[in-house]
Amino acid sequence: MEPKELILKESLDLFLNHGFKSVTMDEIASKMGMSKKTLYTHYKNKSELVAATSLHMCNYICEGVTTIARNEERNPIEELYEIKSYVMRELKGDNSSSIYQLQKYYPEIHKVITKQMYDFMDNCIYRNVERGIELQLYRDNIDKTFVARMYFVGIQGIKDISIFPTDQFPQDKLYDQYLDYHLRGIVTPAGRRILNELTQTNHH
Repeated sequence: MEPKELILKESLDLFLNHGFKSVTMDEIASKMGMSKKTLYTHYKNKSELVAATSLHMCNYICEGVTTIARNEERNPIEELYEIKSYVMRELKGDNSSSIYQLQKYYPEIHKVITKQMYDFMDNCIYRNVERGIELQLYRDNIDKTFVARMYFVGIQGIKDISIFPTDQFPQDKLYDQYLDYHLRGIVTPAGRRILNELTQTNHH
């Protein structure tokens, strides 16, 4: 692995575990076993490193989600739960404080990432809705574009820790509740049976 890639990987790990603001360039250099001077030859400042790691995380997650969505063996309802588990794993259970720090201290970078995630998810969820209607698991009278966008709005909304403080709403459980809420509005009776089975298994 190239030094630059390695820095990206290790920094992202630190940022996700401790927050984008909390981690210093000193800590990154020391974890990498290199001098700060060497670190600065690859990334000229912390903002540049934060932008690169965020973009890397975003692309990586989009690739993973694409792989899940390509697997036609899962029905669209299972697919959404599988995507949720994958994203949670990759974002370290999304202890949303790291994302919150990104939003608060690096608003420009956060805006770029959110836009990229939105464009990607909009397309991905739209296809999910289309497939759900084809398989008669989602109602055929729903507005596909509206449902895909509402999904994204909801996902962004539950990440707002001023509305959903993590001590009251653990992220993983919150995501489950949101998926259940989203899907119950669009499923057919056949879809509801699958959803009930899935939520039963998730509770145990």
